[in-house]
Amino acid sequence: MIIGYKDLFKMIGISIVSFCAVFVCALFLNYDIDLQNVEALITNEMAMILYEALRNMSKVVSIVSGGCLLLTAVVLLCFYIGHYIDTHQKQLGILKALGYSRFSVAKGFAVFGMTVLVGTALGFLGASLLTPTFYSTQNEEGLLPDFDPVFHPALFAALVILPALFFAMLSVAYAYRRLKIPALALIRESAASTRQSKADIAGAKKQGAGKNARSHQGRAASESETGLPFLAALRKSNIRRSKSLIFFITFAVFCFSSMMQMSFSMDELSSAMMSVMMMSIGFVLACVTLFIATTSVVKANSKTITMMKVFGYRARDCAGAVLGGYRPWAYLGFVLGTIYQYVLLKLVLTIVFADVEILPDYRFDVPAMLITFAVFVLLYESVMRLYAKKMEHLSLKEIMLD
Repeated sequence: MIIGYKDLFKMIGISIVSFCAVFVCALFLNYDIDLQNVEALITNEMAMILYEALRNMSKVVSIVSGGCLLLTAVVLLCFYIGHYIDTHQKQLGILKALGYSRFSVAKGFAVFGMTVLVGTALGFLGASLLTPTFYSTQNEEGLLPDFDPVFHPALFAALVILPALFFAMLSVAYAYRRLKIPALALIRESAASTRQSKADIAGAKKQGAGKNARSHQGRAASESETGLPFLAALRKSNIRRSKSLIFFITFAVFCFSSMMQMSFSMDELSSAMMSVMMMSIGFVLACVTLFIATTSVVKANSKTITMMKVFGYRARDCAGAVLGGYRPWAYLGFVLGTIYQYVLLKLVLTIVFADVEILPDYRFDVPAMLITFAVFVLLYESVMRLYAKKMEHLSLKEIMLD
């Protein structure tokens, strides 16, 4: 089995998610470990309250952020492996036909763990570089004794080495499960997908022929009667076939909504550095995940889109049929992100920092929500328009030769 550079490059999304997860966890966990060394030096009651609150905060941030991003990386990895198997079925089927066992083929997917290793290593390095600034920011009030960051080999192994090994084994296990299909079925699977594409094209052709058989006035009426059901059916079909992409798009907007709104509050509740860090992570995660999902949807429907254009459908109609069904999920992601950030901050300030009197009471920030929503609509609709323009340039010759 050959996994080329381009195949690994497509998995850059996993590296970015891994980077964000380890960056946040390494920053807070390293701080928590070093903070314990000064506990004996704390004599002030207020400083002890802050000490306990900062330790609890480090654990909450690491568990919530790290756990959420770990789940995302797992889903991304399974999506990429499934996509690779779907697009290389003939080659994998031939390998099995030549006598390679299912495990011998599946173990080659362990290389996908390298993308996680790259992300975790860069995330740990980035956290190490930012650690001195982060430590000083956490103790701006000067209530705690000053201390310097220390490198912890066990933390490096837990956040860099172990995740890479875990994802390598997960890659092999998931690929082994997906390769349960017999060799002959794998080889013929490409023909099945071609028949599905031809069925979609035949449906568009049939509707196009019905339109051409009528007069100009009758054709306009036919488009409103027969065109809309076809587009609606195609839109529903895309949603049914791409449930993992629903997760990606919803999660992308969820990250953007929650972290952008939290960043507005962090300037007052924590520090400007924390605000910028959360805003950057949320924006990067949203853009990367949304790019992966949208690109996958358009690529999977490239033949159908091209044939629809041949039969007279506009690029706007194609974009609506292919991408329009995901818009409600995107807006749902924004709502969930808004609720999540409010509940999380309220719980943290009510429980974790309940005894810290210097922090203000947190209330739902309506202006921040409206600003974030306006930016989200502008960003999301711009991406959808960009891909609609991309559909206009899809070449029939390139698609048919692909």
